[in-house]
Amino acid sequence: MSFNEFDQRCMKRALELAERALETTDPNPRVGSVVARDQQIIGEGWHERPGEPHAEVLALRAAGEASRGADLYVTLEPCSHFGRTPPCINALLEAGVGRVVCAMVDPDPRVRGSGIERLRDAGVKIESGLCQVEARALNPGFVQRMEHGLPWVRVKFGASLDGRTALADGQSRWITSEESRADVQRWRARSSVILTGSGTVLRDDPRLDVRSSNLQAPSRQPLRVVLDSELSTSLDARIFDPPGRTLVFTSTDTSRWAPFEARGVQVERLRRDANGLDLWAVMERLAQMEANEVWVESGPRLAGALLNSGLVNEIVVYVAPSVLGSTAQAMFELEPLASLQQRVKLHFQDVRRIGPDIRIIAVCEA
Repeated sequence: MSFNEFDQRCMKRALELAERALETTDPNPRVGSVVARDQQIIGEGWHERPGEPHAEVLALRAAGEASRGADLYVTLEPCSHFGRTPPCINALLEAGVGRVVCAMVDPDPRVRGSGIERLRDAGVKIESGLCQVEARALNPGFVQRMEHGLPWVRVKFGASLDGRTALADGQSRWITSEESRADVQRWRARSSVILTGSGTVLRDDPRLDVRSSNLQAPSRQPLRVVLDSELSTSLDARIFDPPGRTLVFTSTDTSRWAPFEARGVQVERLRRDANGLDLWAVMERLAQMEANEVWVESGPRLAGALLNSGLVNEIVVYVAPSVLGSTAQAMFELEPLASLQQRVKLHFQDVRRIGPDIRIIAVCEA
């Protein structure tokens, strides 16, 4: 399909609007929409929170009666099913829009082309594919969950220039800068889950909550998840404190859960494999719980196990201008490679300065 310069501008504006809800829409996708006519944008909207009106509905409300016969641009195919809100298709048809341009088909099986089909059957001109790459990049976890039944998994490290994350005795506060730690809060805030292992909890006693007041929605706390096959985490651990909720995945018998549940901690049992909890079972369960993006802050053992399992989609590393030496801890605990052909291949998606540090975002190759 051929899109003109104004089409491009409208869809880019819709993507900008969708990004405003980066931290607020979970588990729904981030969606933006604009209504335009006569080469002018006359209405804008974005989906802010679950249960609230979708982007298209808000954009139509802003445009009012001028929506009739106008063009509507939206970053995701309009929904055609009842969820927390009525189908957006109904609002589009009632408003009488003449043309709809969507960036991508909704991967949700409840929609997946049916919204486009209904609009076309009703005589509305509809086109898709404009800025599709950018639209998918805005919702990697939602797309991954709908298409593959798994969340998008990011593993985060703060490391020295020689790739070390802590001294041999575990000391790591602080390798990276205050600016990098503030940036981490933004990534936490957009995530559905912050995941760690019991070893990290025992060693560092982290809170793993969202603490920055500069975020759009600091009150929304991701679910904190601890992998603890033997249920060895201390009941006094700060990760169990408010704000937010904590879930522990374990393989122990239910008779040992009562003290944790009395502390307000949710406990679930998952199957084991030869190395502990089955990490595929972990991610499949989180996807069932509508987790889109999982942010991992852990030690090298869990990080290495996730990488070996093929479950890591993205690695976010904050590299500080310092050197810790060969006795310090590495990022990943991996089996020795017999050849370079066995190496995990990545591609750099983004590299930028964060204060005195460098942040590298690398995506794992399929």
